[in-house]
Amino acid sequence: MRLPRISGTVVTALLLAQTCLLLFLVSRQGPWYPAGGKQRVHVLVLSSWRSGSSFVGQLFSQHPDVFYLMEPAWHVWAALSQGSAPALHMAVRDLVRSVFLCDMDVFDAYLPWRRNLSDLFQWAVSRALCSPPACNAFSRGAISLPIPCKPLCARRPFGLAQEACRSYSHVVLKEVRFFNLQVLYPLLNDPALNLRIVHLVRDPRAVLRSREQTAKALARDNGIVLGTNGTWVEADPRLRVVSEVCRSHVRIAEAALHKPPPFLQGRYLLVRFEDLAREPLREIRALYAFTGLSLTPQLESWIHNITHGSGPGARREAFKTTSRDAHNVSQAWRHSLPFSKIRRVQELCAGALQLLGYRPVYSEDEQRDLNLDLVVPRGPSSFRWASPTDEHSKP
Repeated sequence: MRLPRISGTVVTALLLAQTCLLLFLVSRQGPWYPAGGKQRVHVLVLSSWRSGSSFVGQLFSQHPDVFYLMEPAWHVWAALSQGSAPALHMAVRDLVRSVFLCDMDVFDAYLPWRRNLSDLFQWAVSRALCSPPACNAFSRGAISLPIPCKPLCARRPFGLAQEACRSYSHVVLKEVRFFNLQVLYPLLNDPALNLRIVHLVRDPRAVLRSREQTAKALARDNGIVLGTNGTWVEADPRLRVVSEVCRSHVRIAEAALHKPPPFLQGRYLLVRFEDLAREPLREIRALYAFTGLSLTPQLESWIHNITHGSGPGARREAFKTTSRDAHNVSQAWRHSLPFSKIRRVQELCAGALQLLGYRPVYSEDEQRDLNLDLVVPRGPSSFRWASPTDEHSKP
């Protein structure tokens, strides 16, 4: 699909105009604090498509102390799809900052018609938008589901998202549209924010297998990643998008782990999806501790059920968080991908495999041998900056 071409000058002018608008909106108010007077905690789940980020998002969304939104920057890319990922970084960052501060007026630039909660991308996966004060589909401490929420809450006024956001101690956003860490440095240095970054990664071979199942849904995003000026890209036989995703993970992890700036101290955590799949409760306890949350008995039961289902899940559930066998999901690529594609991904993503701790396979026999563990064991602080008093950095 090809959209009408817009010149680079026009796109740049639009971006500058919208950035000025966003900065004006942000400047109108300072940070908001929840009841109790403590500074609100802001968490950015930083990942890429088909890496288990919807699942990790739900780990936060279902927590009773969390206001969660899934990929609010989707609206930026939908409105400015002729741009490239680097060109849109500033607009995405400004929107994320405003949402962290519960300033939902930022969506005026992308949703001028906004009237209801349902105008937000994937709004129904946010428990906070399905419970008071936004809506009464579920009690505030209950585990929510999108299907009952949609008919009851879709027409609730958009302004209730801002009211709900201000009533929580934690604001968590999941994003797949940042391709380097440096663009986030202004947020990490912003005194109005108390930002923690959870960098979620997944074996690139598993990412490829999942992307092939959802190719149509990712076509517009692929075009922006590749800078095609509005042309959607469904088929990607050269695996250019996967290659760029791998490079972005390397850029982010290296910036955080190799001579990072001092302001990242204690504020970056790298999480592998495979570790979550193997030891979900242990990993989630550490994830919650890093972000100042506690695991409740209700959440512990829900996490066990959601990670101990049967099978890898149906293709129609690709963008849903349903009960599955998490370990089966993490290993599904070893049964379904041809070795020729695995070899190609390993060539393109060799740096990511090495840095993130994934072993390559050198034959189809090794690929199929599930007794061969391809996830390198990590030390207790391999993927994070930890403060000296952090008890969770101990073995």
